[in-house]
Amino acid sequence: MPPIGRRGFVAGAALAALGLGGGDAAASGGGGATASGGGVSGSRRAEEFRGLWIATITNRDFPSRPGLTAAEQRAELIGLLDLAVRRRMTAVVLQIRPSADALWPSPYEPWAQCLTGTQGADPGWDPLGTAVAEAHARGLQLHGWCNPYRVASHADPSRLAPGHPVRRHPEWALVYDGAMLYDPGLPEVRRHVQDAMLDAVRRYDLDALHWDDYFYPYPVAGQVIADDGAYARYGAGFADRAAWRRNNVDLLVSEMARRIKEVKPSVDFGISPFGVWRNAGTDPEGSDTRGGQSFDDLYADTRRWIREGWTDYVIPQLYWNIGFPACDYAKLVPWWDAVVRDTGVRLYLGESLYKVGDPAQPDAWQDPAELARHVRLARQYASVGGHCYFAAREAAKDPLGALTAAVKA
Repeated sequence: MPPIGRRGFVAGAALAALGLGGGDAAASGGGGATASGGGVSGSRRAEEFRGLWIATITNRDFPSRPGLTAAEQRAELIGLLDLAVRRRMTAVVLQIRPSADALWPSPYEPWAQCLTGTQGADPGWDPLGTAVAEAHARGLQLHGWCNPYRVASHADPSRLAPGHPVRRHPEWALVYDGAMLYDPGLPEVRRHVQDAMLDAVRRYDLDALHWDDYFYPYPVAGQVIADDGAYARYGAGFADRAAWRRNNVDLLVSEMARRIKEVKPSVDFGISPFGVWRNAGTDPEGSDTRGGQSFDDLYADTRRWIREGWTDYVIPQLYWNIGFPACDYAKLVPWWDAVVRDTGVRLYLGESLYKVGDPAQPDAWQDPAELARHVRLARQYASVGGHCYFAAREAAKDPLGALTAAVKA
C-alpha cells in the first residue's frame, strides 16, 4: 500500500499539523558531513547495532497479506530473517502487538488480524515463538515491538474480536480522528496494557521489548481527545491537562521499566520516539528545529525517560535528511548525543529507508549516498551506537542501493 504519512501509518493531516510535510525543499547534504561530538573520528565501531523494523500493522511487511497458510506465513517470516542476515543487520524489531492484538497466543488480547484477516482467529502456529528461535539461530537479536495504546483504525467496537478487552470494557477506549485507542488516563488501562506486553516477556526469550512513538495521538486539526471523565477523576493536583497527560505516559514508561526488570532482568526496554523532543524556539534546551514536538503534541517527555534511566536504549526517529530546513539530521544527532551522554542509556538512530528513491521526497532522498552520510556523521558522536532502518519491505528492494552503501560506510 502507498505510504499515508510518516512510517506509512500517520494520516497526512497529522503530518501537516506537525509542520513536517514531506514536500519541503531541502539541501542534499553535499559531501561527507563533519561534526565535533568528541567521537571516534569516523572509524568503524565494533559491535555497531544495525536493526531492521518489521511492521505487521496493515500487513505492511509481514505477512504479505492476511489469510496465508501457517506454512506460507512461516516461510515469509524465515525469509525476512534471512534478508536481515544478508543485509548485515544485527537485530530485527518485529511488531508483535500492532493493534491491541497479538502475534502469540495471548491470554490478554486476541490473535492479530494481520495473520488471518479475522482478529481472534488462530493462525495455526506461533509467529513470535518461531521468530525468537529462528532469529537467534541466525545470530540476530529479536526485539518485540508493541504499540501501547492503539486499538483499531476504526471506531466500531463490534468489529473487534469477541472477548476483546474493549468489548468487555467499552469505557477503556477513546475515539480520535475515527480511530480507537486505549484511554491513557485510566489506571486500569495502564495495568492492562503492561500485563499484555509482559506476557510476551515472560514466555519468550526476547532480547528487548520495544515501543514506538505513539502515545497520545498525533494532533489533527479540529479533533479533541475526549478524556474529560478521566481528567475529572484523576487530574487534581496538576497544573493543567497537558501536565496530567504527560504524567500518565511517564507512569506507563516508568512502571513498565520496573516491571520488566522484575520479571526478566536480562530483557532490555527500548523506545523509538518521535525525533524532536522540543524545538529551541519553545524551550532553550530543545533542538535547533522547527516542527512537531513529542513533549507538547504526544505528551511524551522522552528526554525525562532517558535522564531517569527508564529505558535501556532509545532510537529517535530521525527521518529527515542532512540539511532539511525544519528538522536537520545533522543538528538532531548532536542534540540526542548530548541528552544520552553519561546516562547509561544506549542511543541508536532511526533511519527512513522508506524515503529513498521516493519521488515525493526532497532531492536528498534521490541520492544513494544519503544514508551512508548519516552513518559517517553519526560515528563522530561517541554516544551513537548504531542505526535502525524502517523497514523490511524497503530492505528487500534496497532502493538505489542505499542500504548496502550505508552498511558499508
